[in-house]
Amino acid sequence: MYSLSAAYAALLAQLADIHSDEAGCRALTVPLDAAGDSLAWLSAQSLRPQLWWQHRSGHEQVALCGAIARYQTLYQAEQACRRLPSNWRIWGGNRFEAANSFFFLPRLMWRHDRSGDRLTLFLYSEHSLREDADVAVRFLQQLRLPQPLPTLTANLQRRDCQPEQAEWCQRVETALATIATGVLEKVVLARSADLFWDRPLPPEALLAASRRVNPRCYQVMLRFDDDSALVCASPERLWLRQQNELLTEALAGTVARDSQPDVARQQAQWLLHDRKNRRENGLVVEDICQRLRRMVSGLEVMPVELVRLRNLQHLRRRIHGELRSRSDALCLQRLQPTAAVAGLPRAAARAFLQRHEQLNRDWYAGSLGFISRQKSEFCVTLRCAWLCGERVRLYGGAGIVAGSDPLLEWQETENKMAALAALLPGGTAASRAASAESPAAAEVSSAVVDAES
Repeated sequence: MYSLSAAYAALLAQLADIHSDEAGCRALTVPLDAAGDSLAWLSAQSLRPQLWWQHRSGHEQVALCGAIARYQTLYQAEQACRRLPSNWRIWGGNRFEAANSFFFLPRLMWRHDRSGDRLTLFLYSEHSLREDADVAVRFLQQLRLPQPLPTLTANLQRRDCQPEQAEWCQRVETALATIATGVLEKVVLARSADLFWDRPLPPEALLAASRRVNPRCYQVMLRFDDDSALVCASPERLWLRQQNELLTEALAGTVARDSQPDVARQQAQWLLHDRKNRRENGLVVEDICQRLRRMVSGLEVMPVELVRLRNLQHLRRRIHGELRSRSDALCLQRLQPTAAVAGLPRAAARAFLQRHEQLNRDWYAGSLGFISRQKSEFCVTLRCAWLCGERVRLYGGAGIVAGSDPLLEWQETENKMAALAALLPGGTAASRAASAESPAAAEVSSAVVDAES
């Protein structure tokens, strides 16, 4: 077991023993004792890119710093995996328009799981492993020891919404009219709120606040450079693949979760029996199954569950099957975007969004995660914030189906933005996020489960 400074020295010593001038790859790992906070460690580093990931189960945390190689598409990353050891992971993600992606093979990884903490340095070269070891030496020499995380301290200057409430209601009415014609069954409209501050906000501090109060969510920070970063607290898995086994899910149908347990239980029972929300979830299930049926055998849909988050509750159904051919690029093509974030039918919903939404979703409703030959896992980038200089952009979306109420859907987007907005300086007042009113609840009994793996 090593302290962090001793781990740096141990890795440098191992690098000194690498003399091969041939192509190759190698992973150098040292165990850490009494390890501190990997997020604080990552925040202290000046090297980019950076990614911090916590699984929604809470059982795994990964901090990544630096890149050996970068890839512009998941397909390129998947091809690169074929030349790597089966357990090496390439990390990154796909924007809403999945053709615009960012993936990288990390230089250094701090991983925490049930086995403890360890630091792993990766080497890879198609020409000379010794030359890459020399590059890694210079990389290690730039590393710093952890510092206390910066604080979220700033003054809000202004807020801009796209669209404002009146225009939002008009867009929902347009969507409802289109649904009534039969062209669409569902469309997911999104909106953004730009918060401008008197100084840049540190993304690590926002993520640290989120992981304290948003349990059962994937917690992710992807930092591209000194000025921009994506922070995400998503409850939704896009897919998990282990060898050829595939697990995905339909997360659709939402209600608020009151701070009073009795009220929250009433809200949960209402959601479980509300026809509009169950239909919305059912449409997503049907869409996913239709898209997977030719590439997956033994497709099975699990019973509906209730996912309970800090301020929201969602309906979820898990979907499981066996891939006929192992391809993460094909999984992405079939699953992103699902009807939970775009609509149904997919082509008609995307055409509607291009005409009427007038919003650059960028990373919102895209995906973040990793691929390897053994395993891949991606979350949907919901409950996310894009930090760029003094601006923080928040996103929220709502599924529109027949019977949707424009103002209730607006409130749903406010509740979703509140997952991160409430953590910013000034709390919910900073983004005018509010809790939805409690709906009438049916006095019936039903199974309710927490989100876990």
